[in-house]
Amino acid sequence: MKLNKNKFPNKETLLKNDFKIKKSYGQNYLFDMNLTNKIVINSMPLCSTIIEIGPGPGGLTRAILENGAKNLYAIEKDKESIKLLQPLQNLYTERLKVINDDALTFPIYNLGTFPRQIIANLPYNISTKLLIILLQKINNYSKITLMFQKEVAKRLVARPGNKNFGRISVLTNLLTKSRILFDISNTSFYPKPKVNSSVVELTPRKKPLYEFNFKNVEKITHFIFSKRRKMLRTIFKNQGGDEMLNNLNISPIKRPENLTLEEICKLEQKLLG
Repeated sequence: MKLNKNKFPNKETLLKNDFKIKKSYGQNYLFDMNLTNKIVINSMPLCSTIIEIGPGPGGLTRAILENGAKNLYAIEKDKESIKLLQPLQNLYTERLKVINDDALTFPIYNLGTFPRQIIANLPYNISTKLLIILLQKINNYSKITLMFQKEVAKRLVARPGNKNFGRISVLTNLLTKSRILFDISNTSFYPKPKVNSSVVELTPRKKPLYEFNFKNVEKITHFIFSKRRKMLRTIFKNQGGDEMLNNLNISPIKRPENLTLEEICKLEQKLLG
């Protein structure tokens, strides 16, 4: 594939050069500089180390660099996409470092120096899995700005009592202050996905809201939210039922989505601690 290196990639150049979109990589690209600039501006101020995951042909990468990033690491698994980043590499030789690796296994938390910041349009197919990995090392980052499918974003920021409240909400909000910055229509992407997206800001807390074990909270939330329509007394009937819950000052008639973060941590410590 030959690419005109005097022109940054866009939808037309991808089509012209017969670039093959790989669905297995969750490739949906954002080329609108108004939107990519909006993402970066909402991520200000930029830290000394910026990390982008899945840059693809570099639409967001370009915006990050043009808005003043001094040290940007771009992690891209697809070798064909890395070829498309060459014009940016030529222009920003000292500031852009492209890493051909898998973000799910690469030690992102070791890149550059603290403070570290992540700005990324995550591939849809790994977004939740990758977020869990980032949360496990959350103290290695100062701020994270990520794009998710809109429905996933709603789950991230959901609070107790909300119908979207679940496992990922618990982990995210125990460790970060989360909020949705703005939505992006599916028509803004190439190829066009079936769903709209939302840009989410995650600001790590200095310490978790409550003491908890990450792996154990994953287990307990997976257990209770797989039975989210049942009352707690039914869910925990084999673990002591009403008596166990009353001893923890948790109402046995609550359903999982109405549990507070503190109550979930109490259950984790009681049952798995």
